Amino acid sequence: MIEMDLIKIAEQAFAGEQKTFPVFKAGDTITVTYRIKEENKERLQKFRGVCIQRKGTGSTQTFTVRKVSSSIGVERIFPITSPFIESIELNKSGKVRRARIFYLRNLTGKKARIKEKKRNFIADVLNTEEAGSKSE
Repeated sequence: MIEMDLIKIAEQAFAGEQKTFPVFKAGDTITVTYRIKEENKERLQKFRGVCIQRKGTGSTQTFTVRKVSSSIGVERIFPITSPFIESIELNKSGKVRRARIFYLRNLTGKKARIKEKKRNFIADVLNTEEAGSKSE
């Protein structure tokens, strides 16, 4: 019990400032912009794909993004607290029933597509108006 408390205290001490990212889950199409260091140069690269899982909690949380590049599937695991991640952009919200969609690895062509979740734009507009009136 005491060891767990010490671990949490140490994590909070080294956490530093946290970046805020949009809320996403498995099935969502996201674009991750991250920094790459090559010798003395540094550049930004975008990795766009489907999030196939989120794993862990707190500072050890990771997410896996899968994309198909020239008919070869590429997966990359990103730690959510990585200092190299510049931004995460939510492109599409997917409609899936699983938290980990590894079955996507075996599907090709049209079968590998994920339906897009329909959003209620009227409710979104009302929520943003209410939030604006509360802050005033």
